[in-house]
Amino acid sequence: MNYIETIRGELEGMATGFIEALPSLAIALIVLLITWIVARFAVRIADMLIGKTSIRPSLENLIATLVKLGIWLIGLMIAAVIVMPGLTAASLIAGLGIGAVAIGFAFQDIFENFLAGVLIMLREKMRIGDVIECEGIKGKVEHITLRETHIRSLSGELTLLPNSMLFKSPVEIFTDHDQRRHEVVVGVSYDTDLDHAAEVIEKAVRGVSGLATDKGIDIFAQEFNSSSVDFLVRWWAGSTPRSGWESKDLVVRAIKRGLDDAGIEIPFPYVTHTFKEKVPIGTKAGQTN
Repeated sequence: MNYIETIRGELEGMATGFIEALPSLAIALIVLLITWIVARFAVRIADMLIGKTSIRPSLENLIATLVKLGIWLIGLMIAAVIVMPGLTAASLIAGLGIGAVAIGFAFQDIFENFLAGVLIMLREKMRIGDVIECEGIKGKVEHITLRETHIRSLSGELTLLPNSMLFKSPVEIFTDHDQRRHEVVVGVSYDTDLDHAAEVIEKAVRGVSGLATDKGIDIFAQEFNSSSVDFLVRWWAGSTPRSGWESKDLVVRAIKRGLDDAGIEIPFPYVTHTFKEKVPIGTKAGQTN
């Protein structure tokens, strides 16, 4: 067997086949170019149509991504049929299905995050700009992609949280409403008239500006502590962390000023030291030398 002639024949056949396929390849490339142009214009049209609605930004990104993905899938299928004329749409779809199953097993975590990202974007809660906490990670939602969510911590660090974790774990949303309830504990001495102290505290809190006093202010005698009787003071103010800190600062200052003006003591822990007389070894109590 002449191996050189066999190889030469195979190469000549491949070259002939490639030359014969050049028109089909050129047409397929033109189809892909048209697909790219159509995808860009379709995304722009979708953005223009969505911009007239009140859809959330994360959902806008999802719709734009799905539009682009759908157009590219159609364009790639058409290009594949042009290059391989024997390929039918049915066989192509069947092949895509088998390939999708294989890819799904190989990239299970990626597809899990992708589907979780789609569901997160579709649900109404947790918008961009919300302050959330999930699995000990607390911060502001900056961006939501199809795979991960960007959480900016209150101290400035950025955490990329997989969407599957956000979807499967409990998520606490601090800014779901414009206002939420804040609280602080205030202790007064045991010789204080508790009814009078509660009145003074409530008057001081109501005098603070920026609080939602129409939602009520709660003053509860809560606990007998080691050096004080503790009151739990609750009020409504802005839901962002900064609003909470600012309102707590004003409330604490007002309560301290009000209790001082009323002559009510805010006690601190008292420590009593007891010393026993040390008796020398071999000496009975009361015996002197």
